[in-house]
Amino acid sequence: MQFSRRSLLRAAAVAPALSFPGIVRAQSQTTLRFIPVIDLAFVDPIYSTAQVSRNHGFMVYDTLYGINSALEVSPQMVSGHVVSNDGKQWDLTLRDGLFWHDGERVLARDCVASIRRWASRDGFGGELMAATEELSAPDDRTIRFRLRRPFPLLPQALGKAAVHAAFMMPERFASQDPLKPITEVIGSGPFRFIADERVPGVRNAYARFERYQPRQDGKPDWTAGPKVVHYDRVVWTTTPDPGTAVAALQTGEQDWQETTPHDLLPVLKQSDEVETRVLDPRGYACMLRVNHLQPPFDDPAIRRALLGAIDQADFMTAVAGGDPAYQLSPIGYFAPGTPMANDVGLSVFRGPRDMAKVKADLAAAGYEGGKVVLLSPSNSAAQKPLGQIAADMLRRAGMNVDHQALDFAVVLQRQLKKDPIDKGGWSAAVGNWQGIDWLNPAGNTNLRGEGKVAGWYSSERMSGLRGQWLAASSLEEQQRICREIQALAFEEIPYFPIGLYKQPTTYRKSITGILDGTAVFWNVRPS
Repeated sequence: MQFSRRSLLRAAAVAPALSFPGIVRAQSQTTLRFIPVIDLAFVDPIYSTAQVSRNHGFMVYDTLYGINSALEVSPQMVSGHVVSNDGKQWDLTLRDGLFWHDGERVLARDCVASIRRWASRDGFGGELMAATEELSAPDDRTIRFRLRRPFPLLPQALGKAAVHAAFMMPERFASQDPLKPITEVIGSGPFRFIADERVPGVRNAYARFERYQPRQDGKPDWTAGPKVVHYDRVVWTTTPDPGTAVAALQTGEQDWQETTPHDLLPVLKQSDEVETRVLDPRGYACMLRVNHLQPPFDDPAIRRALLGAIDQADFMTAVAGGDPAYQLSPIGYFAPGTPMANDVGLSVFRGPRDMAKVKADLAAAGYEGGKVVLLSPSNSAAQKPLGQIAADMLRRAGMNVDHQALDFAVVLQRQLKKDPIDKGGWSAAVGNWQGIDWLNPAGNTNLRGEGKVAGWYSSERMSGLRGQWLAASSLEEQQRICREIQALAFEEIPYFPIGLYKQPTTYRKSITGILDGTAVFWNVRPS
C-alpha cells in the first residue's frame, strides 16, 4: 500500500500527541513557510551566481557591511573602521559577540580568507584586491587593508547585496577553491542551515541561531541595521508549478511566495487574505548572453548585426504581461532609474524590427548558417519565456537554432564550459539579474571585459574605462565615463540587454515586517 507525503501528514495530524513528540515540538514553534523563485541548487553563494543562492547566503552568513533600500552602506559585522595614511590604510574592527554556528568565535583571519575567496569570483571584489597591497589580520578583531592607492568604495564593495555578496565564512571553508562549491554550511548569520532536512529540488530548512546578536544601532532596512529574527524556523518549499504555488498561498499552506507570475496576480488580488507588493522598484534586468569564444558570436560584426532583431518589449511582455507598470524598455547596460543609467545607443531598439534587413546584415557579417545552441532554464517561471522568445527571434533572423531547455542548475554549469558546441558547449543563454547587479561598471560582472565566465567577454578598452570610473572624483565624471562605457558596449556587445520587469512578491496578511529590497527573513513576524 502506498502513501503520499500529504496523506502521511494528515495521519500525523490526527495521531495521539504522545506518540509523536517530535511533531508536538514542531507545533510549539513558529514556522515561516516560503516558496523560493527556484530550487536552491547550490548552497555556496560564492560559487553560484544564482539569486536564490544569494538569498540563502543572507540567511546563514553575514557581511561586514550592510546596505539599505536607498543603497546606503553601513557597518554590519564590523563596529566601524579607521582610515589612515591618506586613504591607503583601512582598519576594520569586528564587533563583539560574533560566533559561527559551530560555536567558534568569528576571527579576523576568517574574514581575511573569506574576502580573498569572494574577491576571486566578484568583479567589485577583484577591483578592491587589485588596489590592495596587503590584506591581513594583525589581531583577532582587526581586518587591515594596506592599499596601493585609495579605494573609497571599500565599504560599498564589502557591503553590496548584489551577486556575489561578500559573505563571511570560517577560514577552513573560505580557503577552499572558489571554483568548486562548498557543500557544508557554517555561517554566523541569524539562521542556521538544517542540512539533514534538505531535500534537493523539494525543501530547505533553517532554524533561528540562538547566539546571533543583532546590531544595537540603526533600523532594519534590507541588509542594514539590526537583524532581529521572530520565527523559530523558515522552510523553503520548491514549487515549480506557479498555479500550485498560488493555490498553496490562497489556502494558507504557504505564507510567502517570492515571485508571483504576473498573469496570476488578478486571482490573488481578489483575496482578502493576501498582500501583493514589489519589494525592489529597480526590478530585474534581463539579458541574452552570448559566448565570445565560439562561432558565430565570437565575431563582433555578427553580434552587432543581431541588434536589429531584438524587440525588448516582446521579451518583457512574455514575462510580465501587458501592464506597463511592470515592464520597461528599451534599456541599456545600467539599471534604469539609477545614477549610471543613460540613453546612449538605445535608438537601436526603437521602432519596428526588420528581419529581412537583419538576415542580410548577418550574411554580410559572415554568418553562414552555423548552429546556435541556445540555453534556457525550463524550471524558471521568468527565464523560460525569455528562452522561448529568444529562440523565435533567432530563427526569424535566419539563424540555425538548437534551443535546449534544461534544469536551471544544468544551465549554470553548462555556461562554465569552453568546449565547442559539438562537444557540449553553448552559443547563447538567457538570464535575469536584479537591477542592483547592474548599478555600475565595477559590480556588473557581465560588463567587465576580463574574459572570465560571463560569456568570456574580453576587452582592454572596457577594462580601461572601468579603471577610469573607479578613479573618478565626482558623480558627474562617473556618469560621463558610463556614457562612454555604454557606447563601447553597443560596439562590442558583451551581451544583449533585453528589457527590465518589476516582480511582485505575494504573502499572506498573517505575516508582517517584510523589508524592501530582496527576500530577507529577519524583521518578519506573525501579525
